[in-house]
Amino acid sequence: MNTKAAEELPAVSVIMPVLNEERHLRTAVRHILEQEYAGDLEVVIALGPSTDRTDEIAAELVAEDPRVKTVPNPTGRTPAALNAAIRGSRHPIVVRVDGHGLLTPGYIATAVRLLGEMDAANVGGIMHAEGETEWEKAVAAAMTSKIGVGNAAFHTGGLAGPAETVYLGVFRREVLEQQGGYNEEFIRAQDWELNYRIRQDGGLIWFTPQLKVTYRPRPSVRALAKQYKDYGRWRRVVTRYHRGSVNLRYLAPPAALLACLAGLVLGAAVHPVFLVVPGGYVLGILAGSVREGRGLSAKARVQLPVALATMHMSWGFGFLTSPRSLARRVIASKRPEPMAPRTEKA
Repeated sequence: MNTKAAEELPAVSVIMPVLNEERHLRTAVRHILEQEYAGDLEVVIALGPSTDRTDEIAAELVAEDPRVKTVPNPTGRTPAALNAAIRGSRHPIVVRVDGHGLLTPGYIATAVRLLGEMDAANVGGIMHAEGETEWEKAVAAAMTSKIGVGNAAFHTGGLAGPAETVYLGVFRREVLEQQGGYNEEFIRAQDWELNYRIRQDGGLIWFTPQLKVTYRPRPSVRALAKQYKDYGRWRRVVTRYHRGSVNLRYLAPPAALLACLAGLVLGAAVHPVFLVVPGGYVLGILAGSVREGRGLSAKARVQLPVALATMHMSWGFGFLTSPRSLARRVIASKRPEPMAPRTEKA
C-alpha cells in the first residue's frame, strides 16, 4: 500500500481486557501486531488482578513494542476493563479483542473498510471456536453448531447484513463515547446490552462472515458450566433491563431444562410415559452429536454430547435462577453517562 493511502487510513486502537491469560496473551497480541494494516495501531491491555504470569507477560510485551501499553483494572470485571482501555486509548477506531482471542489475517483492514462502506456503528463477525485439547475441540464443535447455540450468526455463520449483535466488535469511537461505553453493572452480556443501546439510538450493527476471531474454549466441564450459567444469568438481566429484547432462542435452554426435570419427576411419581421427554432430549443430543462430530477424534466425539448438554442445562439453570437483585442493581445504575471525547487523528 502506498504512503498516501496509508495516511488516509484511520488510526486504530485495539482494546483487550485480560485476567489470568498467561496461556494465550502473547499469541493474541502477536496476532494483532502482525495485522497487515498500514494505518497507525496501538494495543491497550487492561490488566485485572491476575494470579498467574499475565502481568509479567504484559510487561514484556510493552518493553518489546512501543505500540503496546497497559492500564489497570483493579475490579477484574470485563466491562470495567473495556471502559478503562477505551479511556486509555486515543484513536478513532476501536477494536475489541479478548485475551484468548486470535484475530485472523486481514481482520482490522476489512473491518475498517466495512465501517465506512456500510456507515455502521459497529461491525463484527464470527466467534470461530477452535480447541487445542480433545475436550476443547468437542466444545468448539458444540459452540459452532445450531444444536449447540441456535441460529446465532456470529457462532454458526450466515449472510452479511444488519444484526442484533456481533462477536467482540469494531466501533467508531464517537459511538462508544456517546453511549458511555459498556454498562459496568453487566458482568456478562455487556456486548449484547451495548449493541442494543446502539440500535435503539439508530446505529447499525453489521455482521459479516468475512471477519473471524479464533476463540479458545474453556478447558474443563466445570469451567464451561460456569461460563454458560453466567451467560444465562445475565441474559435474563438484559431481558429485565430492556423489555422486549427476549427471543425464542434465549427461552429454549430454560424450557428444555424445565421439561426434562418435569419428565423425570412425573416419570418417577406418576407414570414412566413421562420419561419420553428427557429421553427424547438425550436422543436428540446424541443424534446431533453424530452429525456435528464428523471429523473429530473418537475421544472428542464421545465428549461432544457432554459439552452440548452442559451448555444447554447450565444456560437454562442460570436463566431460571437469575436473582432479581441483579436487575435492580442494573436498573439503579441507569444508562452510562457519555464519555469525554479523546480522539487523536492519524
